Amino acid sequence: MPAQIYHPFEKSNFSNSTCFLTGQKLQSEEEKIQIFPQWLMSMYGLEDKPFKLLDESMATYKDLKLPCSAQVNEAYLEPLEAEIAATFEIGYNAIKELDEQKLFQWAGKLLYGIIFNEIQSGIKLQHAQGEEFNISQSIIHKFSQLHLMLQSINQPVYFEDFKPFSLFLFKVENNEEEFGYRDEINTLTFALRIKDFGLIICLQDNGANRMYHREVLEKIEGKTLHPIQFEEFSGRIFYSAYLFNRLPEYNILPVGDDIYIEAMPLRGMSTKPLFDTWNNKTYGQVLESFWKNWGFLLLEIIKDPEHPMSFLFDADGGFKNADDISLPH
Repeated sequence: MPAQIYHPFEKSNFSNSTCFLTGQKLQSEEEKIQIFPQWLMSMYGLEDKPFKLLDESMATYKDLKLPCSAQVNEAYLEPLEAEIAATFEIGYNAIKELDEQKLFQWAGKLLYGIIFNEIQSGIKLQHAQGEEFNISQSIIHKFSQLHLMLQSINQPVYFEDFKPFSLFLFKVENNEEEFGYRDEINTLTFALRIKDFGLIICLQDNGANRMYHREVLEKIEGKTLHPIQFEEFSGRIFYSAYLFNRLPEYNILPVGDDIYIEAMPLRGMSTKPLFDTWNNKTYGQVLESFWKNWGFLLLEIIKDPEHPMSFLFDADGGFKNADDISLPH
């Protein structure tokens, strides 16, 4: 039977009685999956830790769930989860051999799960105030494109000669107990720093952020990073994802039982660069947030506004070895 694309944003279908991935009716509202998988929560004792939603309400990690058909979960999501869990258990060397699309699907499902919970929370809040739920068209566009891509998990959906994402993977000298997670749902950017690795994915940029940072990547790819170096690079990516000013468009091409997704050129009709102008003061504010563990303040970071503080590169632009970094505790 030909693949049927499900479009939850067309009818704002975010109820707990419908499978998030397929739109099929569920047997009961108890048919749900954890957004943060149980193996990850158990590894870092996350179940009862607080997770702050955009409306400032607090949930716990284990509260965050997605309505999902038991059949879809068993056939598609559990095998993906098991493969990711086994790979993460081994660490960096196994992850770098994994098909990048599986990392994209796994991270995308997690981030979409948070988006789904944020939307449900927003709908409840606005209904309580007697208002219709309202969300910007550009955000709906991004979220629905991500949902389309996620259907490659359970359907024969193929990306035609492109990757919808930029993925960055590094070996990192992490503290074993530390769970480093960060996301930005408006730009669909995800970062995870655990075990002996750090992973960042821009989920909807067609590889633009990888191209934008290619000179930095040439110097650091394949190197082992200190956690503060990984956070610095993360800060660069999260900031450039914010500067990225295109909404990617796609053609959907059904061919027999398969669906092919073709990316339209990002440049489109505009002569404007793909990224807005980099501002070191704003970047410094991002770094201050990413370096919170080490207590560096904005004034220190941008003491020289032309050359913000860096632990990745020395004054001549050369890479600093992780072993040479000493930091205040």
